[in-house]
Amino acid sequence: MMLLSNIQEATDVVTDGEQVEKTLSIIELIMSGGTSGILIILILFLLLILASFIYFERIFAIKAASKVDSNFMNQIKDHVSNGKIDSAQMLCAQQNSPVSRLIAKGITRIGKPLEDINTAIENAGRLEIYNLEKNVSILATISGVAPMIGFLGTVVGMILSIFELANAGGTIQMDVLASGLYTAMTTTVGGLIVGIIAYVAYNHIVVKTNKVVYQMEANSVEFLDHLNEPI
Repeated sequence: MMLLSNIQEATDVVTDGEQVEKTLSIIELIMSGGTSGILIILILFLLLILASFIYFERIFAIKAASKVDSNFMNQIKDHVSNGKIDSAQMLCAQQNSPVSRLIAKGITRIGKPLEDINTAIENAGRLEIYNLEKNVSILATISGVAPMIGFLGTVVGMILSIFELANAGGTIQMDVLASGLYTAMTTTVGGLIVGIIAYVAYNHIVVKTNKVVYQMEANSVEFLDHLNEPI
């Protein structure tokens, strides 16, 4: 109880016999860091906006890419078995998904050796994966760079504090050190927050992308197995 009482007294200011609790908003905390702190926080904020944009853009793109009609492969196999190659290609064009584009590439190679068809599908698959992973590497970069920028702010803040302390004439006053300490702490916290968000977003996109890749592989194998079936 004594410890809690001391903490409460430390956060109160006595004015005309009344106790007024001091509060500090996030904006005031950032502004207290001085020009260098505000600049670094601004950079981190821009990185957060960029990471958020890439994340949601990729999520929507991957969600659209994962939509495949459950009856798609059955229809493709029926068309191929009946020799309706044009109908199969038209169906793939209507679906317009990574899976349908892979199957369409394989259909265009029907009549050639199975190994050639497989190679064509694999090459098309690499292009589809590249499109799915577009800009995802930027998220990984932000997840690593943001904490480093935050730690840079920590170093800058400590340098400012030491500089002010060296010019204080031997008297240590907390208000002299406050600006540098605010810079050090706010930038560190900001960098870690942005880094964590970008890291989680990156891994979530990787998981979603892998699911689409597995879907592409499963349908490609099913298509090749159908071509390899004896007539």
